[in-house]
Amino acid sequence: MTARRPFARQAMTALAALALAAAASAASAAESILFVGNSFTYGANSAVWKWHANTVTDLNNGGVGGVPALFKAFALEAGLDYDVSLETVGGQGLDYHLANKKPVLDKAWDHVVMHGYSTLDANNPGKPELLVSTAAQAAAMFQAHNPRVDIHLTATWARPDQTYPAGKPWTGKPITAMNTDVRTAYDLAAAGSPYIRDVIPVGDAFMRATTTGVADPNPYDGIAAGQVDLWTWDNYHASAYGYYLEALMVFGRLTGKDPLSLGGRETAAAELGISPAQATALQQVAHDELAAYHGKGTG
Repeated sequence: MTARRPFARQAMTALAALALAAAASAASAAESILFVGNSFTYGANSAVWKWHANTVTDLNNGGVGGVPALFKAFALEAGLDYDVSLETVGGQGLDYHLANKKPVLDKAWDHVVMHGYSTLDANNPGKPELLVSTAAQAAAMFQAHNPRVDIHLTATWARPDQTYPAGKPWTGKPITAMNTDVRTAYDLAAAGSPYIRDVIPVGDAFMRATTTGVADPNPYDGIAAGQVDLWTWDNYHASAYGYYLEALMVFGRLTGKDPLSLGGRETAAAELGISPAQATALQQVAHDELAAYHGKGTG
């Protein structure tokens, strides 16, 4: 028996080491974040669409990088690490994801960022009811798997193509009117669920960029010198500048880091053809909008 004791002690030591290693691994595991949305998340019609797709997990296997990949890049530059996944389908709201994508969504996540269709309801533009009900359903689904899940809605931007041409839902109104309608609907959705932390005001950041002279508010009459176009060629989806601003807002709200800390020489901006001055200006817009934000869950 005595001869076997050293082996027993070695075995116990090895088991203890394995347990400590497992505990350390669990402690250092990256938190998971899921993005749920449509083309406004995957970066349609811009260089952001497939950008650094290998750094995130596209649950639909579409090879998408998009805003999630930008967020991942910002986080890494800030010394943070997240396990980033996305589930996006163009032209769809949360009702579609609930009806068709539950097998990949219905599990435990640490953080969720989600949004609905750009006009709130494709069949009833400007009406908030569908967004409010489906956001509550999705939040309850995520909370059932992780009671501490951190859920954010992103209030999307106003669309010039729904404002400036004739015969559109917001024709004859300033572009700020669509932004107000969208933001109000997202605030209602957040208030309608105890599990939704807050609304990330991406659309408000777009409007701030136009009122401060960083971006041109009306791409239909040309882009003023020294300003950027937040929308791409269809005046519907965002440009690389717009998606960059969206990702800055998500980064700042989720991590608590100041977007200005990324600096004008930020890597993603350089790769996307955004100049240092433009990157700094967009970071300033995100900084100011986040500093001004007083919404649900901000304390």
